[in-house]
Amino acid sequence: MSQCTIDIRLKRSSKEYTDGDVIAGEVVITGSGSSPIQHNGIYLSLDGMVNINLSTKNVGVFEAFYNSAKPIQLINYSLEISRPGKLPTNRAEIPFEIPLRAKSSIKYLYETYHGVFINVQYLLKVDMKRSFLNKDISKQVEILMITRPTSDLAEKAVAKPIDFQITPDSLTNVKDKSKIPNFSISGQIDSTVCCIQKAFNGHLTVNESSVPIKSIEIQLVRVETCGCAEGYAKDLTEIQNIQIGEGDVPRGIAIPIYMIFPRLFTCPTLITTNFKIEFEINLVAIFEDDRLITENFPIKLTRF
Repeated sequence: MSQCTIDIRLKRSSKEYTDGDVIAGEVVITGSGSSPIQHNGIYLSLDGMVNINLSTKNVGVFEAFYNSAKPIQLINYSLEISRPGKLPTNRAEIPFEIPLRAKSSIKYLYETYHGVFINVQYLLKVDMKRSFLNKDISKQVEILMITRPTSDLAEKAVAKPIDFQITPDSLTNVKDKSKIPNFSISGQIDSTVCCIQKAFNGHLTVNESSVPIKSIEIQLVRVETCGCAEGYAKDLTEIQNIQIGEGDVPRGIAIPIYMIFPRLFTCPTLITTNFKIEFEINLVAIFEDDRLITENFPIKLTRF
């Protein structure tokens, strides 16, 4: 039997779909020789899963939950697109359509999300079965699920500007404030309810600082919470860090805050009975003596 390759080509190049869409495309099979390709059946499957993992620091503390953190199946669909036999030529294009609908036990499909301890993925896979003398051939692509505008998750972001003032007295995460240099940073964030398709905006101004400033940065942090009756585990991990001020920035000048939310590593804020995906923004100022101060802003992400 000649060697062959298999590929999945989707009609929608963005690979973005919403709940209820029909995924259409074609499976392309190409042989290396001129003879027809023999197979024992070609099957297409679509699986949507939420995979939950506990960090190593929580193993033992939540051993019962660690053992019960099984994947949550959101969608499972399969069909046979070609019965066992021979393809007429050494190249075949088999069209397909497969519905993107949640299981009856699932209210709606969650958005695609690649986290550290929580992953939401939708995989479209094709398998071509072959004789025992040849290995089966498979190919899979990831479908990017986004929220439908009419979904319960389709909350719209509303601009609500938030003014902030950061001084040594306003810091709540510092035990000994006497070691913090005298400083004052003020500014505004456009909103803490943010559209994931738009940038996170705002501005800040360094009014005064008794110690030269080394850097000003904004961090995007994911807060992943996994829990059940036995307890819950909450882990914070950094997604990205952007420097918005380098060196001892001039006093009294507004510094713009601008951050794009990265695709796949963020999604609309999601709270379920088994897990939560939330996000925070940290404003970090690092002084020349390497002391740093951090101001935290919990944010809510929406699709629209």
